[in-house]
Amino acid sequence: MQSLENHFLIAMPSMQDPFFKRAVTYICEHNEDGAMGLVINQPINITVGDLLDKIEIDNDKSNQSAQVAVYAGGPVKTDRGFVLHSPKPGYSASQELSSDIMITTSKDVLASLTTTQAPEQFIITLGYAGWEQGQLEQELLENSWLIIKADPDIIFNTPVEKRWEKAVETLGFNIGQLSTEAGHA
Repeated sequence: MQSLENHFLIAMPSMQDPFFKRAVTYICEHNEDGAMGLVINQPINITVGDLLDKIEIDNDKSNQSAQVAVYAGGPVKTDRGFVLHSPKPGYSASQELSSDIMITTSKDVLASLTTTQAPEQFIITLGYAGWEQGQLEQELLENSWLIIKADPDIIFNTPVEKRWEKAVETLGFNIGQLSTEAGHA
């Protein structure tokens, strides 16, 4: 089995699950036990500053980062927050997923997000997408997902409403060429 860590799962147009319709999911972990990923293009109606207030972390509301949207990372444990961020020296609680992307659940990192100590780029998700052993592989056989190597530019620099389209375009074809019907040629 080839690991899909540091790849995107791009929902096929035929995906009807409301949570994953037109979703781009960054795969953080994939092994023989299953997979875990974060949806990076489903903003919810809460800002970073609002979230920090809810979990009683002091934050600077005047900081631009406090106004950034938080994302629904998946339907599992939606009360748990994850921060995907650009590398930052001294963030020992963060795990390196690639040379360009780190992940953490650390309150220390959350507390830094509206300060000058914040990583240069980040997104916060609440919840995650999880697959049991063999489940993701089965969904791939059913043509539910397209797979590409993760691109930090899509996570951190692409407007949220364009992430699905940009991810599809990296495959080299137009979205309109994708059928909304699942099947095999």
